[in-house]
Amino acid sequence: MTDNKAQARYVPGHGLLTGRAAVITAAAGAGIGGATARRFLEEGARIVIGDAHARRVKETAEALAEEFGAGRVAGLPCDVTDEQQVGALFELAEERHGRLDVVVNNAGLGGTADLTEMTDEQWHKVLDVTLNGTFRCTRAALRRMRAADSGGVVVNNASVVGWRAQRGQAHYAAAKAGVMALTRCAAAEAAAYGVRVNAVSPSLAMHPHLAKVTTPELLEELTGREAFGRWAEPWEVANVIVFLASDYASYMTGETVSVSSQHA
Repeated sequence: MTDNKAQARYVPGHGLLTGRAAVITAAAGAGIGGATARRFLEEGARIVIGDAHARRVKETAEALAEEFGAGRVAGLPCDVTDEQQVGALFELAEERHGRLDVVVNNAGLGGTADLTEMTDEQWHKVLDVTLNGTFRCTRAALRRMRAADSGGVVVNNASVVGWRAQRGQAHYAAAKAGVMALTRCAAAEAAAYGVRVNAVSPSLAMHPHLAKVTTPELLEELTGREAFGRWAEPWEVANVIVFLASDYASYMTGETVSVSSQHA
């Protein structure tokens, strides 16, 4: 397999999000959400990060504030299955930054179970975090953006599994396909008040936590499907999210952008 890091070149910030205020969910880990928070700060944004893990969101927000400035970073525990916690996250963004320009819905939950063995609890848990959570946060974002009448952007995190089949992933695939459909419908409504809604669709963005729960055999199989023969770095997906959040994507809405060669 081609060396992953040798092919991935980190691009410095270019001020693409200067002055923007953003909310990013599930942003306190080592994956796509954490990478997006860092990339947004490098591009000049002010952010509020949410995450279901209270200790981790506190530590992450403090570390980013120390690096990028206390006035640019805030964090709050947020379980996206809880409407009150979602509301509190958005209220904090408006309180700290005085506006809301971008929302990145990154929260999602996976799992592996064949459909015949899958319990109702497994199904509902994955759907509630991954699809319903995206719905709750998108609804909160659009309500505020419509009231502010100053435009805005929502970027949802979908998955290539929403397009293609993978054994043991019926609940996750259904949720991510739902995120894609939600993105299209929300975009059709939000265009009337100048808000864009798009999604990214990554395949395998490797980070330490994911590596612990992925067998070498599965990793080899999944990376072997990719054109580059490697997994994506989380910040490579974050780069596409930055693009969609920026003015470079001003005429894009209702789209799901594949960050993978597995979109079909």
